[in-house]
Amino acid sequence: MRAMVFHGPGQKSWDEVPDPTIQEPTDAIVEVSSVTICGTDLHILKGDVPEFTPGRILGHEAVGHIVAVGSGVHTRRVGDRVLLSCISSCGTCRFCREGRYGQCLGGGGWALGHLIDGTQAELVRVPFVDTSTHLIPEHIPNDEMLMLADILPTSYEVGVLNGNVRPGDTVAIIGAGPIGLAAITTARLYSPARIIAVDLADSRLSAAHKLGADVIVNSGRDNALDIVRELTDGLGADVAIEAVGIPETFETAVESVRPGGHVANIGVHGKPATLHLENIWIRDLTITTGLVDTHSTPTLIKLIESHRFDPSAMITHHFTMDQFELAYDTFDRAEQTSALKVVVDKYY
Repeated sequence: MRAMVFHGPGQKSWDEVPDPTIQEPTDAIVEVSSVTICGTDLHILKGDVPEFTPGRILGHEAVGHIVAVGSGVHTRRVGDRVLLSCISSCGTCRFCREGRYGQCLGGGGWALGHLIDGTQAELVRVPFVDTSTHLIPEHIPNDEMLMLADILPTSYEVGVLNGNVRPGDTVAIIGAGPIGLAAITTARLYSPARIIAVDLADSRLSAAHKLGADVIVNSGRDNALDIVRELTDGLGADVAIEAVGIPETFETAVESVRPGGHVANIGVHGKPATLHLENIWIRDLTITTGLVDTHSTPTLIKLIESHRFDPSAMITHHFTMDQFELAYDTFDRAEQTSALKVVVDKYY
């Protein structure tokens, strides 16, 4: 088969590699139908994730059909169309029993495209397939379901739920890339009074407005903090969601919230960020971080089934697997290409 292989910082290629095989009774082999590229994959290529070693296959989001199952698989069958979640769950360890699958101690957590070969391939070995995949309702297309592999549960759980977004809140979302757009989509479920989206790219801010942001701020032209304070009688936002993963945006998120407010960090950080405790200790702030657990995925599937939102609206580009290098280039140059989510299909 062919797969997108990491060869060290800044190096990747669409290579011929051996087909995956069943290694554990709870494994399955899935033929990938559609896969996407995550901002975290770009962090990996920059060398920000040292656990990801050369020779490993990238990717942690996909939909596909099961083509083989291990002897210990009980609830999945060959032919099932499934969502491959970015998080795997052994189902039995302390954290899995608490619903904190991202912290799985039994070989799960963020495994695919991190600790084991990932999904940007024609075939992928999926561990713990009974507890780590979701059957796709027949009428939901791949594009919509694919957005539930990572960005929607991540934005919902780590951003909106951790941030305790409530009706009437002012929510500032720092970063209007795919994860920030997903945070806008899921924050709207809680009826905030206003959502303020901050970014440097007008194309992303336009997308943020279309997806429900009430106010958009280009921080390259305007002072985001001044605008947030002007809209909140000088207090600041109730909740700030950091959705980039660089020191500057984290500090902006902290500065933008009111006393007693909440900063929910979603972004993947590759460098240290300064926490100015000398200034914020007195402001009663709550700051949360987190790796998604994907406990919300069944809920999000129901919301898509009931047409509460269409996550495929975040997809801007489609490619076929023989165009994987072009897909990466397009996604990496989002400011020039206006790319949000790019999807790579086996056939399109």
